[in-house]
Amino acid sequence: MKAALLPLALAGALLAGPALAAEEFRLSSPDVAEGKTLAAAQVLNGFGCTGGNVSPALSWTGAPADTRSFAVTVYDPDAPTGSGWWHWVVFNLPPSVTSLPAGAGDSAKRLLPTGAVEGRTDFGGPGFGGACPPAGDKPHRYVFSVHALKVDSLPLDSQASGAMVGFFVNANTIAKASVTALYGR
Repeated sequence: MKAALLPLALAGALLAGPALAAEEFRLSSPDVAEGKTLAAAQVLNGFGCTGGNVSPALSWTGAPADTRSFAVTVYDPDAPTGSGWWHWVVFNLPPSVTSLPAGAGDSAKRLLPTGAVEGRTDFGGPGFGGACPPAGDKPHRYVFSVHALKVDSLPLDSQASGAMVGFFVNANTIAKASVTALYGR
């Protein structure tokens, strides 16, 4: 009886092999590391903070084959607002894009790929806004995420709020990769 099950087990292993070999969707950065403190470059220059206000370089690998676009978000779930704080929202990144250079969140530099759209952050406009938690708070978490989306583009423009972008991103995400860094003052 056991010998008869061996061919079935081998066939199952062979069929599962390609699925097991699929690369994991990962986000990495030379500027931001999981569980580590953000550098001064990623700190806001304003609201009582003095930093570089530079979006970090980000790159990702292993996106699902059916990815039709990407979105990048930076979110602080610890902000004392009751709803967190959107530091950066970028969407409609083409599926061929697998990285963003440092400073891509500075709209004046025009480093985002053609077609990409930055929505409004909780600072009131588009572009990257660095970390600046209230003085004396415990260190806040800053969640840098790339979302692989099942749609070519989101039906939004640069006036969309971070929450609105988040709604459409979450409704269309097929995979997500994140790095969470910390910052307190």
